Amino acid sequence: MHVLTVFVLFLMLAAIGISPAQAKPPHGGAQKASGLPAEVVQALRRAQVPAQDVSVVVAPLPDASHPKALPARLSHRADARMNPASLMKLITTYAGLSLLGPDFTWRNRVYVDGAVDKGVLQGNLILRGSGDPKLVLERVQDLMAQIQAQGVRDVRGDIVLDRSVFDIQPRAPGSFDDEALRPYNATPDGLLVNFKSLIYTFTPDDAAGVARIAAEPPMAGLTVTPSVPLSAGACSDWRSGLRGQFGSASQVHFAGTYPRSCGEKKWPVAYVSPEQFAARVIQALWLGSGGSLSGLVREGPTPTRARLLVEATSLPLSDIVADIHKFSNNVMAQQLFLSLSNPGRFDSSQARILSWWRSTLPDQAEPVLENGSGLSREERSSAAALTRLLQVAAAGPHAQVFQNSLGVAGVDGTVARLKDRNPNANAIGQAWLKTGSLRDVAALAGYVQGASGQRYSLVVIVNHANANAARPALDTLLEWVVNDGAPHVTSNKQRQGR
Repeated sequence: MHVLTVFVLFLMLAAIGISPAQAKPPHGGAQKASGLPAEVVQALRRAQVPAQDVSVVVAPLPDASHPKALPARLSHRADARMNPASLMKLITTYAGLSLLGPDFTWRNRVYVDGAVDKGVLQGNLILRGSGDPKLVLERVQDLMAQIQAQGVRDVRGDIVLDRSVFDIQPRAPGSFDDEALRPYNATPDGLLVNFKSLIYTFTPDDAAGVARIAAEPPMAGLTVTPSVPLSAGACSDWRSGLRGQFGSASQVHFAGTYPRSCGEKKWPVAYVSPEQFAARVIQALWLGSGGSLSGLVREGPTPTRARLLVEATSLPLSDIVADIHKFSNNVMAQQLFLSLSNPGRFDSSQARILSWWRSTLPDQAEPVLENGSGLSREERSSAAALTRLLQVAAAGPHAQVFQNSLGVAGVDGTVARLKDRNPNANAIGQAWLKTGSLRDVAALAGYVQGASGQRYSLVVIVNHANANAARPALDTLLEWVVNDGAPHVTSNKQRQGR
């Protein structure tokens, strides 16, 4: 599996917000909504989560027969200001699609400030970052190849990294939850390389009695334990058993063992000195590709006299939004958020999104924005506001791009695990959703295809110490929506014993 894909699979997080309104459903058979469905209330009680800490809005989506917004099918505390966790990404991404367009790309530029002759650059090679959210290993390798294809192989100067497209203060990766080595805590960067994280791959070698260890991407000046002994027993807490030591910028050491029964496993870990990450990776890749360097890899501005050598575009925004949603990638969301101002500043991007919000959703309370990813204790919105956002998106020019970017229930993204929890769920393949998870927060939002043919928007947010235990209640609510509000419907899958 490509490291690009592996990283995205491992970088995820989460979301929350809501008030009462009762209306008949657009199709017959279900009764008027009068609060939370009984089965959802029961599931919340099992999780010991009071209904007063939950916000829900379920609303039919307009269609050709009902072009205007329809009354909510279910509304409970709709206007409550809640911490939405990763549901905040819906605001950032739809604002990005609206303001930049789905075909928008970031442009990574490489400059030289000296003459190039017979493969030799008499001067510096400057890499000017664009804020590209997904400048992963394969794309940096391709950039190295493009530079050499333009005739530069020997740099008789420095490689200079220009991050100035963003004007942000450095932040400790562990400042949010003291988990500095978790890739989801990677901080934004004008030249974000490989999410500032490494992937360690452990592959059993039975003949030698060890697990071989490989690390990607390559990093100059970093040594990694090449192998650990294999052990017997179950593959349960295999990461703890490895006794990884990640505190040194120059050495990663594994002092434990690896269970033979695990087979091959991958472990993504954020680099302990993120400010050095890009320089070490770029140096290793440049030298590994056959290039030579007489100077250093360092930070600095692009000189005014420098001339453009290579321009490499990013993946389109439509692809970036899909990664942000399906894998709840926090740093990619923050890269997009900052890219909405120039230079990228959190306060400037907040102001631009709020201005867009006032013109796009004038009837809804403005969200409280911090970094646009939901990795925040300060960000707030409501289920009512997020519902209106989903409705506007569904009727807008980017409707299909936006829906396709969401995880398909039981199939992919952060909602793929629904199939593990309930293999017979009617919702499998019938809902396009974004999850939200933080300590004390659980949330779910997106679009649902009802059995009747009616499409719905769904937003549910839980803010409570037992929020994580309320996930079954969210699954129950999702089934209720797929069944058009009819409780205890037996699916065709269940009838067929599948």
